[in-house]
Amino acid sequence: MEKGLFEVLTEICDEKGISPDVLLDALEAALVAAYKKNFNSAQNVEVDVDKENGTVRVFAKKKVVDLVFEEQEEISLDDARAINGAYELGDIVNIEVTPKDFGRISAMTAKQVVTQRIREAERGIIYSEYTEKTNDIVTGTVERIERGNVFIDIGKIEAMLPEKEQPMNETYEIGQMLKCYVSEVRSTAKGTQILVSRTHPGLVKKLFESEVPEIAEGIVEIKNIAREGGSRTKIAVVSHDPNVDAQGACIGPKGMRVQNIGDELRNEKIDIVKWSEDPAEFIAASLSPAKVISAEINEEEKSARVKVPDYQLSLAIGKSGQNVRLAARLTGWKIDISAE
Repeated sequence: MEKGLFEVLTEICDEKGISPDVLLDALEAALVAAYKKNFNSAQNVEVDVDKENGTVRVFAKKKVVDLVFEEQEEISLDDARAINGAYELGDIVNIEVTPKDFGRISAMTAKQVVTQRIREAERGIIYSEYTEKTNDIVTGTVERIERGNVFIDIGKIEAMLPEKEQPMNETYEIGQMLKCYVSEVRSTAKGTQILVSRTHPGLVKKLFESEVPEIAEGIVEIKNIAREGGSRTKIAVVSHDPNVDAQGACIGPKGMRVQNIGDELRNEKIDIVKWSEDPAEFIAASLSPAKVISAEINEEEKSARVKVPDYQLSLAIGKSGQNVRLAARLTGWKIDISAE
């Protein structure tokens, strides 16, 4: 093989982020197989590739023994010491058996190995990179839509937004920019598969973390989220600084922070609820925007009986029971609502 081939390999490794040693190990293993196939050899051989001058040499490995029974695997002590007087019984002797035209075979094998290993290495790099993005947000462009599934270009790979992970009120167009939550990264025979979601509560959590500095800094904490994607989200927050209002921080100046998140979620309604250690107080807050008169707590059954003004009963329950359903999921309590 020519020295220039190794220069090309080095450039490819740098470009693809692949370790040259990994590629070289694979090449040497492939050359061993090529030697045995092309020269009908059953010998125990190894291939040495010189990175400096590009030469390839094949060595048969033979064990030093008293009596030789397998010539392809053994060498007598006398013959071994004729090569190097330091050999002892049990040592391994490397005897060069490089064929004259092995350079041509080496070049062909190298091309095949490089192509295969680059493909495998790129898959591994992509898998590792996007595994780190699990439970995080990625931004991409809608590339195609097939059988209800949306495929999004997120850089080095395509992500799939399954139909079941799409809010009911959302439609998509080719070329549209989307933010999605990475729910799963799979390694398959065909490569890395990335599944994303637009309905996962984690999408709302990550959007608030990126939009609200107080959350990113740990001053405000998101305690829980209950969501029905595309329709309504309830998010419970608490401040660890008495001088910072958790709800106000999430809403932002003139409501801009929550408005930006709502825009990204296609005008999904977002209720920002103040979390409390007092279950009655927390449950009352969770039924926002309805006003609660009283909440009676049953600790054993983990249930609450809540009273609201007559004119706010339907508001507290919500359309198709959505408001009370999300409040129950947010608080972890069973909630029964009655009018005053």
